[in-house]
Amino acid sequence: MALDDALHDLAGFDPRKAQIVELRYFGGLTVDETAEALAVHPNTVLRDWSLAKGWLKRELRPKGASAT
Repeated sequence: MALDDALHDLAGFDPRKAQIVELRYFGGLTVDETAEALAVHPNTVLRDWSLAKGWLKRELRPKGASAT
């Protein structure tokens, strides 16, 4: 449930990053397949995937937990 909420929040300010998470994590697409589906360069997918994972990790961290 928390992941769904976090993805919804991510989609609110960066829909492409949320789409990349959905396609890569839930859809099992490769970087190249995701790039083709979204009509972007694979480097864009790699960059957005990395940023989205970091953002989701931070959002899903228990409140008050250390950022280490």
